Amino acid sequence: MSRKLLLEHIDKPGIRGLEAYRANGGYRSVEKALKSMTPEEVLEEVKKSGLRGRGGAGFPAGLKWSFLAKPEGVPRHLVVNADESEPGTFKDRYLMERIPHLLIEGIIPSCFAMGANTCYIYIRGEYFFVARILEQAIAEAYAAGWLGKNILGSGFDLDVHVHMGAGAYICGEETALLESLEGKRGNPRIKPPFPAVKGVWGRPTVVNNVETICAVVPIVNDGGEEYAKIGVGKSTGTKLISAGGHVNKPGVYEIELGVPVEEFLNSDEYCGGISGGRPLKACIPGGSSVPILPAELLFRTAKFETRLMTYESLGDGGFQTGSMLGSGGFYVFNDTACIVRSTWNHSRFYHHESCGQCSPCREGTGWMEKILYRFEHGLARTDDIDLLWDVQRRIEGNTICPFGDAAAWPVAAAIRHFRDEFEYHATHPTKVKDPKHFEKEPMKRVERSYAG
Repeated sequence: MSRKLLLEHIDKPGIRGLEAYRANGGYRSVEKALKSMTPEEVLEEVKKSGLRGRGGAGFPAGLKWSFLAKPEGVPRHLVVNADESEPGTFKDRYLMERIPHLLIEGIIPSCFAMGANTCYIYIRGEYFFVARILEQAIAEAYAAGWLGKNILGSGFDLDVHVHMGAGAYICGEETALLESLEGKRGNPRIKPPFPAVKGVWGRPTVVNNVETICAVVPIVNDGGEEYAKIGVGKSTGTKLISAGGHVNKPGVYEIELGVPVEEFLNSDEYCGGISGGRPLKACIPGGSSVPILPAELLFRTAKFETRLMTYESLGDGGFQTGSMLGSGGFYVFNDTACIVRSTWNHSRFYHHESCGQCSPCREGTGWMEKILYRFEHGLARTDDIDLLWDVQRRIEGNTICPFGDAAAWPVAAAIRHFRDEFEYHATHPTKVKDPKHFEKEPMKRVERSYAG
């Protein structure tokens, strides 16, 4: 049974409210940090913990905080990125909806460590009902003295505000988020300067994911060294995983980093195996923007080592034979799934969500969508595979923000690992016009005759 640090009390009656949250040990980290620790000591515990950003990039949180500029007389800010728009990822919504005070509690020692007196929670527009839950919890925290002036008599002041986005995926990128927070169009900024030097309203700013800030609570309570004992190597602590697709038990799971991928997929504690008892075909392990892995590379690396749920193990082999932990959106495909159709759906999304600032992304995502449309609707030729490959490679590394990479990587991986499916779509136009063609005749079943 994996240790639970964030979801331990998630099912307790009334845990959404302050009374039940306090009864289950809530706000202990605030008392400890503000009464017996200095800001520097809180920062040091976060560094010791090895906590890495849980939004996707996996950058060490303590190191990120230490970059925060501290010019005399200039306010500093924490911005919580709750713009959870990655397809296949829903763990932050789960936290905010079910146990909102955990996020508020994590914000307080985090801001204390940074010397920030104002925090903004930027939440995606589609999470309107979650924003109302957060606002109610924040009001409870103010009324009880956990927010506002002179918290616990420490002399530390903190205000927390909820800011609603307008439903743009690009605003999950930290600088686009800051632009949107300032009331402007959510276009990513050219870096440097980085937000730690010049962030929201030109002030030093740290942008962290919801889960990252929530993880500060057990780190302060138990100490960074204790937190670092969980996990493997540089992948410390626990991680929330959003499991979906062809699994028996979709949902949000908290794992100790280092759990074997095979155990996560097949054990009763987690996903409970593949739905319908069908064979495994592929998996996107970290949200829609990371490379897809075929079945033969999901449980074992190319070196025949056990694939673990860690940043390093999932990334082993680079994008040739590996993927990324990313945001933890674990999406599973059985043998009836069409990888070409899935890739087309993702490309439609990325084309729609591109901010249009960079021409390789603006034009390239459109061309990928068009070419993939041809494959899925029986209009493609086999040489369109090379055309698609050429388009995606011209996007990667040629944009202001990582959005272009996120749009290109899934396409490249789909071609790399499932080129035979693209060829099948080009040579069997009548069959693939039926969106359920692989449900009727899975690719494995036609491979022998197709190869002949």
